[in-house]
Amino acid sequence: MSRIHLIAPSGYCINQPAAVRGVQRLEAAGHRVENQQVITRRDQRFAGCDAERLADLNDLAALKGADIIVMPVRGGYGASRLLGEIDWQGLADRQRHDPLLICGHSDFTAVQLGLLATDNVITFSGPMLAGNFGAEALDDFTMEHFWRALRNETFTVTWEGAGPACDVEGTLWGGNLAMLVSLIGTPWLPAIENGILVVEDINEHPFRVERMLLQLHHAGILARQKALILGSFSRSDPNDYDAGFTLESMMDSLRARLPIPVVSGLPFGHEPQTVTLPLGAQARLQHQDFHTQLTLSGHPILSK
Repeated sequence: MSRIHLIAPSGYCINQPAAVRGVQRLEAAGHRVENQQVITRRDQRFAGCDAERLADLNDLAALKGADIIVMPVRGGYGASRLLGEIDWQGLADRQRHDPLLICGHSDFTAVQLGLLATDNVITFSGPMLAGNFGAEALDDFTMEHFWRALRNETFTVTWEGAGPACDVEGTLWGGNLAMLVSLIGTPWLPAIENGILVVEDINEHPFRVERMLLQLHHAGILARQKALILGSFSRSDPNDYDAGFTLESMMDSLRARLPIPVVSGLPFGHEPQTVTLPLGAQARLQHQDFHTQLTLSGHPILSK
């Protein structure tokens, strides 16, 4: 079984019972859960003061051992406050031997993209302690895809996607759309050429999703990719004012504008059911007639 090292670089975990439930489930499965004191730590809306949350990240550079899964307690907000003080090179150097398997999503995307930009450090966009492992009902799909990604040198994700037929290869990158867009113009946005960009978000109206995607388009970032994959956009329901402007109609408009294929429908993001994707890994995206296949390789895995 694995060592799971908890960090809390973002928001305070308001759902303490869920975090406790997540720890209990992991321990019952035979895993060792370290650094549990970060679960209850709080400073205003954050999971501790900036110095404490920064230490969670920078201390990873000196963390000894192999087969260690690093997992945030939750997302929220707070990682952006730390970006200028993170020991990026120290973390990158740590990953050159017995790499940590760093997994998370949401606000944590800022750290994951910073690591990818610094030294091509691959991390996993996937479940976190409270929201996923601590859910009232553990989702079998999410758990199966989490361990599939962490245990297999090459693995495939399939779904019933929508979009134009394509067969492209490139570096997979992305994560939470709002966090990715917040990094434009900073040193922490990876300069990926000919990549496959995958994005998701929550609590964003369809026009806000479109506005962020258009920002990536106008900045020239999308034109440098081989394809764009759209994951889940939870709680993005339109209202009466929209008069038919929906997430689906927005996607159709986007496809007409972009010079690259846009494939949607991937169960990836803030939903109970989500795949786990290695950001920075090599990927092949194949889509034809609503059958979509994404094959990943070149990422670190558990050795046992």
